[in-house]
Amino acid sequence: MELIAGVDEAGRGCLAGPVVAAAVVFLKNQTIQGLRDSKRLSAKKREQLFQIIKSESQEHSIGLANHLEVDQYNILKATMLAMQRAIDQLHQNDIQVLIDGPHCPVVVSNLSLRLEPKIGGDGLYASVSAASILAKVTRDQLMEQMHIKYPQYRFDKNKGYPTKEHLSAIQEFGPTPIHRMTFKPEMYSN
Repeated sequence: MELIAGVDEAGRGCLAGPVVAAAVVFLKNQTIQGLRDSKRLSAKKREQLFQIIKSESQEHSIGLANHLEVDQYNILKATMLAMQRAIDQLHQNDIQVLIDGPHCPVVVSNLSLRLEPKIGGDGLYASVSAASILAKVTRDQLMEQMHIKYPQYRFDKNKGYPTKEHLSAIQEFGPTPIHRMTFKPEMYSN
């Protein structure tokens, strides 16, 4: 039984909340109908696939780096930390791990895993597409919970991304405790 893992993240371009990574282990040629990069799916379709992926994958895990870690390390290092945390939860040994993007986490606890960066991997490999969906849905759920605490920022709609509405809320109310202070809202104004 040959296994392959995919890893992807969600939330790199946000002004608030964590960056979330997921790892999904599939059989080498396994796929799920309708699977593609999470950015190319509706929220409803992502939610449907989220449940299917969780039930049909051989294994899956989530890792995150919170907003403080994003500020402390920078977004790339925080993303690698979230990916490392997701990978470190896998119980599989001696498998190929495909990482979406040009970078791989530097340190993982399981040295038998073979990590490979794959630019555009979320559009090429089923396991990476599945990880993209798990990361996105998990992060969206976290931000919907934050909307209850900070309703004026409309995290239920913008999920922490720099929308016009979100930027206006920051100007009016200031940043929340979950905003990334190294991401300056003026970077997004025209």
